[in-house]
Amino acid sequence: MLAPAALAGFHSALGESRVFDDDATLALYSADETPKRVRPAAVLFPQHHDHVAALVRVAVKHRIPLVARGAGSGNVGGALPVAGGVVVSYECMKRVLEFDPDNRLMVVEVGVITEAIDTLARSAGLFYPPDPGSSAYCRIGGNLAMNAAGPRAVKYGVTRDYVLGLRAVTGSGDEIRTGCRTSKGVTGYDLTRLLVGSEGTLALITEATLKLLPVPEAIVTLRVCFGSNRAALDAVSRVMRQAAIPCALEFMDRHAIHAIRPTGAADDLPSGTEALLMVEADGARTDLPRQIAALKSALAGTDMLELRESMNAADTARLWAARKSLSHAVKRIAPLKLNEDIVVPVSALPGFVDFIDELGAQHQLAIVTFGHAGNGNLHINLMVHPDDENEMTRAEHCLTQIMQKVIALGGTLSGEHGIGTEKRRFVPQEIDAPTLTLMRNIKEQFDPYALLNPGKLFPDA
Repeated sequence: MLAPAALAGFHSALGESRVFDDDATLALYSADETPKRVRPAAVLFPQHHDHVAALVRVAVKHRIPLVARGAGSGNVGGALPVAGGVVVSYECMKRVLEFDPDNRLMVVEVGVITEAIDTLARSAGLFYPPDPGSSAYCRIGGNLAMNAAGPRAVKYGVTRDYVLGLRAVTGSGDEIRTGCRTSKGVTGYDLTRLLVGSEGTLALITEATLKLLPVPEAIVTLRVCFGSNRAALDAVSRVMRQAAIPCALEFMDRHAIHAIRPTGAADDLPSGTEALLMVEADGARTDLPRQIAALKSALAGTDMLELRESMNAADTARLWAARKSLSHAVKRIAPLKLNEDIVVPVSALPGFVDFIDELGAQHQLAIVTFGHAGNGNLHINLMVHPDDENEMTRAEHCLTQIMQKVIALGGTLSGEHGIGTEKRRFVPQEIDAPTLTLMRNIKEQFDPYALLNPGKLFPDA
């Protein structure tokens, strides 16, 4: 429970209707998509930037930890509350403050749903390129915190690449603005790119100025079936060596294919399909034939069973059906999904996926692998039964071996989901001690009282 003086301070800052400490609300906001639960002392619902600035000043006065939350859809514990702390939910901060098609930008509050940004942009012939799988319900604040991405990242980049500027409140209560409204600007340090991906540990972001792009004239989709994982991933390397950059290059391994078979989503895959690539190209309609010819040439090779092509919306939806059905299909294997979104060099993918298969057999675990192969970003899903203590122990050993292998290959612990609570113990394997110390010093400058999302991103000092 909050001390009466602190509770009164938050009531004064936000109004009593925006401060909740009842059992039902605290239970609802005690977790994100991870299985862990921590009951906060209160949940706050600011409506605009000034509310956030005011609540941070109260938190500083009473030394109360603050955990920012968007939709709570993250799966690494990034929005997991802290005992004795409060959750700052952004769901009421959902205004589009400015839409400027002439300058291809939009200014939004951080509670705006990501898909809504793209929908509004498309009304003026523009689009917002980052496309996380949860875009229909995740909020842009969470995307900013984790530097989210999605299939289009292989060509268009990640959230950080589309943020021109930010408005935020630091852990000392200072209000700051970073960046500018233009695509070029090198005045001072680039604090915008520093804050994006910092998982709410440096400042509470309240507003973002986002860069938009013109909508491509046309998109062509290819679904390519292979007889083995290695054949599919060798094709990925060939695609990424040639000049026609796809706007999506998605991979499903043999375990993913087997997982969707009971759903019927694999019924139109040719016999012997053990891996699948979804490839898309976009751009000027007159240039697409050149791109598709180049992609088909790169994809062709040993053990390719079938290639289907579509520019028609209905046919394209059917081609994507296998990939879209996967998230629900894997839940039939086991009730809990330990989802790791590592990244390795594209050339290392074939050997790395073989290594994952070997680990699954060694630890007797069901492991389903899929993801954004064009970036080397794979989602490795260990399907486990949380009430089976022996299986959970095997899964923990398996995860440790996966992370060690990723680092040995020159990869990174996370491509788009972040570190949160779940991966921070592995961070010293990737970041050396002097660099980690410098990062902690930066954290102290922004958050001198260590109130912003404590226990996330870095291991304990």
